[in-house]
Amino acid sequence: MPLSEHEQRLLDQIEQALYAEDPKWANTVRISDPRSHYKRRLIKASIGFVLGVVLLMVGVVINLIPLGVGGFVVMLAACLWGLSSWKRMNGFGDSSPAPGGAPVAGKQPRRQRGTFMERMEERWRRRHDER
Repeated sequence: MPLSEHEQRLLDQIEQALYAEDPKWANTVRISDPRSHYKRRLIKASIGFVLGVVLLMVGVVINLIPLGVGGFVVMLAACLWGLSSWKRMNGFGDSSPAPGGAPVAGKQPRRQRGTFMERMEERWRRRHDER
């Protein structure tokens, strides 16, 4: 349902006040594509992975096991963070539709499935109905 003129004016006034109060936040909010946020996270995760490799190698070269283990942990955390960002950026980690409500080209909408037990019960019913 669209907003009335009065509500739209109030919303615009609130928005302008927020932009005047914190321009850095306003610039962040103006980004319309959330994938740019995940791209930044993916770049940071790549840098973290490289840092983990360096720590691992330094730990191996100077024979300092805790440093090598720490480097491996940093690599693992960076991989997990980057993978989650990549999945969200490409729409695999979301159950929410694409921005604007339009389906993403080439993606089939996911069909709603029940819980594991509901699916098993449905299979059980179908199996007995076939006999």
